[in-house]
Amino acid sequence: MTQADRGPDHRADGQSGAPRILVVEDDPTVAQVVTSYLSRAGCTPVHASDGSMGLELARRMAPDLVVLDVMLPGLGGIEVLRELRAASQVPVILLTSLGEEEHRLRGLESGADDYLTKPFSPRELVLRVQSVLRRTAAMPPAPVDDVLRAGDLVVDRTSRVVSKAGRELSMTVKEFELLAFMIRNAGRVVRRDELMREVWSHDFGDASTVTVHVRRLREKIEDDPSRPALLKTVWGVGYRFDLPVTGPGGR
Repeated sequence: MTQADRGPDHRADGQSGAPRILVVEDDPTVAQVVTSYLSRAGCTPVHASDGSMGLELARRMAPDLVVLDVMLPGLGGIEVLRELRAASQVPVILLTSLGEEEHRLRGLESGADDYLTKPFSPRELVLRVQSVLRRTAAMPPAPVDDVLRAGDLVVDRTSRVVSKAGRELSMTVKEFELLAFMIRNAGRVVRRDELMREVWSHDFGDASTVTVHVRRLREKIEDDPSRPALLKTVWGVGYRFDLPVTGPGGR
């Protein structure tokens, strides 16, 4: 845990320095490979071998991103993710095994930003980490006036805050990026593969990643998520964001 003892040099406040990546993985071989590749990519990885240690290190170091194995001894990865989400919106990339679709979907529904299936390419993991970091505090701030509006829904890309009727909504990194992208493309049908490319920076991927994030987003922005008025499904194609129609009569 020596790296975690450094304490105040983390990037959680967006200041300069190597991005700090918390790797929660019980397999020592996988952990060694992942941390080695992240180090060569200019990151500062910190390893936790179980869920409890991962949560403790997350509290102490405030990482820029967490790489989290789903199948952990003791406190499982999904439980770790839920506790992380209760305290912060730190980006999380899940590591799952083949055949763990239920765990993968539960992870996405619990707020994971992305996932990789074992065995995976360490280079692909690094690319996904870099992609997420570019979209968070590691990115240059958006222009000061870059505020998107859809009725009483306000998306401030400078502060990365979403509010509805004046009430701030809690958003993960990918939920925020998905919402901002859909509002910027309001009225246009957006295919799932385009969302994977533009929001997740993947040329291919599991459509369920998009589906779960859309469902979570609706639960936060729609008055009735079962009958969405804003983020609508265009069956067999993708999704469309419809801006509210307003007029003198409030319609």
